[in-house]
Amino acid sequence: MQGVPLSSSVPFMSQQLPSLDDVEWRRIRDPERTTYRVDFEYSLLGHDISSGRLDMLLRYAPDFGHCRRHRHVASTMTLVLEGEQHLVEQGADGAEHTISRKKGDYALAKADARPHLEHGGRSGGIVLLSMVALDGILFEYFGEAPDDKWTVSVSEFVRDWDSGVSYGSKRQ
Repeated sequence: MQGVPLSSSVPFMSQQLPSLDDVEWRRIRDPERTTYRVDFEYSLLGHDISSGRLDMLLRYAPDFGHCRRHRHVASTMTLVLEGEQHLVEQGADGAEHTISRKKGDYALAKADARPHLEHGGRSGGIVLLSMVALDGILFEYFGEAPDDKWTVSVSEFVRDWDSGVSYGSKRQ
């Protein structure tokens, strides 16, 4: 079942998801990362580019599969639907702060969050992310070098989804 993305011509969106297995999942792995294992899947549920809104599912692979190192530029609501979500956030003082969430936990992060690594638990995990990006930018990603960073906007995410390209990949 493929999501029906919200567009400016549709006043609202509603869809029934019989099972999390019925959504279209796209897998991302990054063998170039050596300090952590990037292995997750994601699914676009809906979006409204004009308001900067994007809703998605993220499914971490079992055995602590990570997503890419990033920070949320957009305000982000997180709800853990299955398993666990663990974050190691880099504080402004350089210290690391660990956040652990389990099924049913809810969090609301203001825009312009701190950089972090994020992964599931031993059996993985699934989270619902609902983001609002007033300037259109969802994420800022970080490579291995300190000055190696790039952003992904709502419109880029949707364009990549529509064309079958993995979101968050560094553009050349």
